[in-house]
Amino acid sequence: MIHRRAQPEQQIQRALCDHLRLRAKRGVLWLHPANGGLRNPREAARFKRIGVLPGASDLLLWHEGNAFALELKAPGGRLSDAQKQFLAAFNEAGGHSACAEGIDDAIAALEGWRLLRGHTQ
Repeated sequence: MIHRRAQPEQQIQRALCDHLRLRAKRGVLWLHPANGGLRNPREAARFKRIGVLPGASDLLLWHEGNAFALELKAPGGRLSDAQKQFLAAFNEAGGHSACAEGIDDAIAALEGWRLLRGHTQ
């Protein structure tokens, strides 16, 4: 029997995607850029050449002409240097970004950006 190590950030992301499917406002477009995973140097170079950007956030969202980047972390998780650079560049380009520690912070960020139906703000 193979035992897999728990991946709390993936669990948070799955729960948040389920939440978005239920509560995202009409017209919210969102996706996960499939940048992660280990690659050999040749494959990594090929992906970089076709536009894969290191540190890209876990979820990218758009609504009414605004762009949002949400990086998800398990409690106690830290941003990598590449993630910090991506968030800074995203903000510099006019986007809105956040790093959320856990599902409650992630939902709060989406509510703060007014991307969910039924929020109270």
